[in-house]
Amino acid sequence: MKRGIGAITLVVKNYDEAIHYYLDKLNFKLIEDTKLSDKKRWVTIAPCNSSETIILLAEAATLEQKKAIGNQTGGRVFLFLHTDDFWRDYNDMKSNDVSFLEEPREEIYGTVVVFEDLYGNKWDLIEHKN
Repeated sequence: MKRGIGAITLVVKNYDEAIHYYLDKLNFKLIEDTKLSDKKRWVTIAPCNSSETIILLAEAATLEQKKAIGNQTGGRVFLFLHTDDFWRDYNDMKSNDVSFLEEPREEIYGTVVVFEDLYGNKWDLIEHKN
């Protein structure tokens, strides 16, 4: 049996600003942007050269959803962006004004740094040791 996580929902304030951020700042690709109604779209993104888990951008529609923007995990790191070249991606993200919360560090599992997306969700950028 083969199973996997297909998509993770990320609640955002605005579809277009979120698309712009993830494509231009983090070098993601837009997989799909389909209008479902006047207020709802099916927008999926993923890191370039990745075909496993995708992110579904979901524009907040209720007060409860709006409260979750930027704090989907209560302040913990929410998503983990794996890379095969930490310094390439770190320097590229830094030149794109991505907000880092610390300096890169070496851990027993690899090189890692915490950054925030445009809404304040925390991410780890990680290059695992072989």
